[in-house]
Amino acid sequence: MKFFELKLSGAYRINVEPHGDERGWLTRLFCANELREIGFTKPIVNINHSYTQQKGTIRGLHFQYPPDGEIKIVKCLCGAVWDCIVDMRKGSPTFLKWDAVELTSNNNRMIYVPEGFAHGFQTLTNDAETIYFVTNFYAPHNEAGLRYNDPVLNIDFPLEATIVSEKDRQHPLITDLFKGITIQI
Repeated sequence: MKFFELKLSGAYRINVEPHGDERGWLTRLFCANELREIGFTKPIVNINHSYTQQKGTIRGLHFQYPPDGEIKIVKCLCGAVWDCIVDMRKGSPTFLKWDAVELTSNNNRMIYVPEGFAHGFQTLTNDAETIYFVTNFYAPHNEAGLRYNDPVLNIDFPLEATIVSEKDRQHPLITDLFKGITIQI
């Protein structure tokens, strides 16, 4: 694994290197020892697999409030997605800024999403599949989201949105009352 810090502190693009021969290849998607290099020490408690049928679909931007915050490591298994993160950490110099990484089934990239970040993606192809390694259990009582088209965020999605769930369209817009998420380290 090779780690490349994104413009949002604590977030990384991870490049994995396949090892191959005449049979095909093998890629390690998770290595606790290598991830310690970027300070990752929490256990993975869920591995989620998503399938999205239509190009242009947006999922997110999702997060969980503390104490149920989570770290995610996301990889695209089939097709391509534009994976977007938003820093929501109170006092962060990049508070409410976003960054994105294109993940494809062929580019051997993953994204490391720290706790205190909202996460979502837009499919760049039909039939896109992603896998998420997650450090906390789903907590519906602390689940929340940011609206993908919130003018405060001004996220420049690469495609017109074709499908957005009703739930994701209903996330509240950011107001001056939102001061961020406090993260316990």
